[in-house]
Amino acid sequence: MNPVIQMHGIDKRFPGVHALKSVQFDLIAGEVHALMGENGAGKSTLMKILSGIYQPDGGTIRVNGAEVRIAGPRAAQGLGIGIIHQELALMPDLTVAQNIFIGREPKNRFGVLNEGKLNADAAAIFQQMKVAIDPQAEVRTLTIAKQQMVEIAKALSFRSSILIMDEPTAALNDRETDELFAIIRGLRGEGVGVVYISHKMDEIRRISDRVTVMRDGAYVGTVTAADTPIETIINMMVGRDLDQSVVDIPDLSGAEVALRVQGLNRGRVVRDVSFDLKKGEILGFAGLMGAGRTEVARVIFGADKRESGEIEVHGRAAAIRTPQDAVKAGIGYLSEDRKHFGLALGLDVRNNIGLTALDKFSDRAGRVNDSALAKVARDYIESLAIRTPSDKQEVRLLSGGNQQKVVIAKWLLRDCDILIFDEPTRGIDVGAKAEIYRLLVDLAAQGKAIIVISSELPEVLRLSHRIAVMCEGRLTGILPGGPATSQTEIMRLATQRDMASEGALT
Repeated sequence: MNPVIQMHGIDKRFPGVHALKSVQFDLIAGEVHALMGENGAGKSTLMKILSGIYQPDGGTIRVNGAEVRIAGPRAAQGLGIGIIHQELALMPDLTVAQNIFIGREPKNRFGVLNEGKLNADAAAIFQQMKVAIDPQAEVRTLTIAKQQMVEIAKALSFRSSILIMDEPTAALNDRETDELFAIIRGLRGEGVGVVYISHKMDEIRRISDRVTVMRDGAYVGTVTAADTPIETIINMMVGRDLDQSVVDIPDLSGAEVALRVQGLNRGRVVRDVSFDLKKGEILGFAGLMGAGRTEVARVIFGADKRESGEIEVHGRAAAIRTPQDAVKAGIGYLSEDRKHFGLALGLDVRNNIGLTALDKFSDRAGRVNDSALAKVARDYIESLAIRTPSDKQEVRLLSGGNQQKVVIAKWLLRDCDILIFDEPTRGIDVGAKAEIYRLLVDLAAQGKAIIVISSELPEVLRLSHRIAVMCEGRLTGILPGGPATSQTEIMRLATQRDMASEGALT
């Protein structure tokens, strides 16, 4: 079959960075072609060129056999190319139909909005997608999964025959992912070509026909998904074998309890939660979406107010009412949304690392000793292997894995004894994941007490010394980590709705 997209010799440079080096990529009508690589490999840059956001410095692009210059997003839409970004770009106060046809609303001969046709046109697209969404519903009332469907409908409204999907399942649970995959298969059956970018290796065989791998801005190769082992694809991505071993479970029977939580309550999202966390321990928190894992972390950190319950740090009651109180008590919290709550995207790497400890580098007048901060920042850049041209690089320009390392460095500089990692590898490639895992294990070996909240059960099983499972705001059980526990056992507790946590679980 003739490709609908052919990209050949694509080159792109940014100041100080050769982002794409003679890259090739093609897409056939009616296929799902996965584009994979570590963060910083150049995947998003390549797709931004295809969607008209960036202009290439070299190479050719052909659409349906004709060479084209895609001058901007509107030009891409005119060629039938639609892109759905990982961070959805919808207006929450507008209706679903208004979001789909924003700027292209149907009007009558007097120039007045034809709301009936607007809603009918949106309903027709959802019917094509076999999705039940009310065109008149405000977007803010929809789940993330439904908002993802609205983004797809928006792209299809431009009669897109080529659809680029960037990490479409990053915020979806298993059931929502299944619904999305059903839609993608339906689009594939109608001849739509889908470029699928994901870091979730288990999705590749489920949804893709071919896989193209990039590394360090260069093309590595293209393979068929059905015939290629996942280990081969990973090796193509990282250029090395990764440590896939499960963490060793240390003997912590005589270890000091670093954090004790007793009878913690906040409405229906945190209900009578009790547990202990020891020095040198990695305690995983598992559960379905909405189970209350993040809410527990936010209450412990003082980001949300607790209604009742006690928190002890190193055996002493801790009066934690604000995040500042938590930091003073030696608790650091790495939010699941690092871009909104973990980083100052407009600042450089140096100042982001120093954010939690500026008092250590300031005199009485509040003046920061920049040279001292720079030295410490460079030390962390080296020790954590943060890939950045310099400590003065804006943190927004780093890959997701390197941004996460900057957040970790920020809390290590504060010298927190207790670290809470909420979805530490979300949106991070397999190579960076392995580095984060190794870092967490090293921190635990140094005596740090660590909580890891993750929606990926293999990650929880691989990392955790013990696993706390939650359902509907309650702690339903604590299981041993490693091979002693199965995903089935975790899911049994994660769906045990009637079980209350009684007393401290240790």
